[in-house]
Amino acid sequence: MDTNRRSFIRKMTLAGIGTAGMAVGNHVNALETGTADQQAQQRKKPVSKDDGKTRFGFIGTGSRCQEHINNVLAIPGNKIVAICDTQKLPLEKTLAHIAKFNVDAPKTYTGSERAFEKMLENESFDCVIIATPWEWHSPMAVAAMKAGVPYVGVEVSAANTVEECWDLVNVSEATGCQVNILENVCYRRDCMAALRMVRENLFGELLHCECGYEHDLRDVKFNDGTQYNYKAGGELRMGPDAFAEAQWRTQHSVMRNGDIYPTHGIGPVANCLDINRGNRFMSLTAMATQSRGLHKFIVDNGGADHSLAKVRFNLGDIVTSMIKCANGQTVIVTHDTNSPRPYSLGFRIQGTQGLWMNDGNNVYIEGKSKPHSWDKSDEWFKKYDHPMWSRLESVAREAGHGGMDFIMMYDFIEAIKNKGPVPMDCYDAAAWSAISGLSEMSIARGGAVVDFPDFTRGQWIKRKPAFAGL
Repeated sequence: MDTNRRSFIRKMTLAGIGTAGMAVGNHVNALETGTADQQAQQRKKPVSKDDGKTRFGFIGTGSRCQEHINNVLAIPGNKIVAICDTQKLPLEKTLAHIAKFNVDAPKTYTGSERAFEKMLENESFDCVIIATPWEWHSPMAVAAMKAGVPYVGVEVSAANTVEECWDLVNVSEATGCQVNILENVCYRRDCMAALRMVRENLFGELLHCECGYEHDLRDVKFNDGTQYNYKAGGELRMGPDAFAEAQWRTQHSVMRNGDIYPTHGIGPVANCLDINRGNRFMSLTAMATQSRGLHKFIVDNGGADHSLAKVRFNLGDIVTSMIKCANGQTVIVTHDTNSPRPYSLGFRIQGTQGLWMNDGNNVYIEGKSKPHSWDKSDEWFKKYDHPMWSRLESVAREAGHGGMDFIMMYDFIEAIKNKGPVPMDCYDAAAWSAISGLSEMSIARGGAVVDFPDFTRGQWIKRKPAFAGL
């Protein structure tokens, strides 16, 4: 373990991590919800756009924000009005990044954790994108809707607790402003092809699905900013952004025990199962293994006497949640970020006539595949490629995460420009993100079954599937 790394880990004591969590928590709880009438009255008048361009604001200007900026500015008719961050360096880096597009520089807001509120008060937006640490996603989305922002894009997960999920739904309904959860994996090319196969009944009636987030993040959770990290899309990250992410992400592993990052897996599965649109999650039960991986990582790299070897990590190395659906299907969701393993979201979409398994890239369709033999999924996905991909591939291929970031942003912006419903709305954001809070409840109760809230208040029965035009 090099000197810089040892220095970083030495600073990340349990007391330091806990204090940071308390500070964030106190600020988050300071946001007042207000009554539905009060929320509605706080809405601003529709934005006046003299130049006809869609006006964007960004809260949080790390590397994820810059990826979103690439896609927003790659699509004609958009402009960035203002950006906000608590730290000066990422703001400056983002301004320099925007300057490469030869567009007007946006206004900047910084100086405190509440600077985003001043930005929302002073500026008018068609859309605000939130790409901040997890604790701030729901409170900032709520604040943007209360300020009258018609469309809010919030990074994943959209909420950490069931209460925050209800906040997103209640404020969206009260204000008429829409939240779109920015779950890019829903736009992954294979996921969209599999969804098309589901809706064309290739797999028959769906019975069971599996998914998860299985990603070795030990290096990410203990990054001092001097080493590279590899993200799922292949981008290299180091420096202040990586160090900042380590500080807040590691805190969740100390404080929580549950599936703290479920939406990459459950989003595409929920679309296949028509969750909130003819089906819904009914109940959940979860269990967690021992917490061993992060402690072992510290000892292996810094020795048994290292200061962080005394930290107690609550997050179980492997968290398994099982969900029962109203239409009878079962879903297994796995969270595994503290173990040495290759990256996988572990998709399995299985019905009465066949299945797709992501690990191994296998498809089997009864009556079409050779009996008891797998077909390679590429053969099927090429045939059932989603039209958005075939139409936008030449532009999307240069974007982050293999192009799915661009397809996602394109679909979202189409909804904004057409003043239509968003692809992945507040009910989706709530249902997918609620797995975090519910799994924590279940694990704390010894794996007890917990009821899944109906965030649509019964509307799921008649709502129609809408995602990606399928």
